[in-house]
Amino acid sequence: MMNDDLGDKENNVSERLDILKLLDDFIENVMKIKKTLIGLSLSALILAPFAVFLSLYLIFNPSFFAILAIESEFGLVLLMMLGAVITISSIWIITGLRHYKTVHKWNKKYEEFTKMKREMDKQILSKYGLDE
Repeated sequence: MMNDDLGDKENNVSERLDILKLLDDFIENVMKIKKTLIGLSLSALILAPFAVFLSLYLIFNPSFFAILAIESEFGLVLLMMLGAVITISSIWIITGLRHYKTVHKWNKKYEEFTKMKREMDKQILSKYGLDE
């Protein structure tokens, strides 16, 4: 009976260590793709405003009104397409800002986590005389 209890405790500890190792690996992989995620956010913050500006420039250009008057069907489709570009780009800007904030917060928390982890590792090593 006592051996079964010890075996269960050892299995629980082993399972917890496996879960912690899995979480550490997951966090490290997320940090590896962080640069790609930041690049994606920055592209949303650079390209989307450019698309909005270009669309608004075309809509408010006097030549655009001439196209609307001459080519009513084409002008209407063009107006709808430019409206779609403005809407989608606006959503892209908002998403990029929110995503950038999230990645920035994640980065701060990860730095705190790694600092605490290093300190705990040092404490454990020094406590058991394993530091070299």
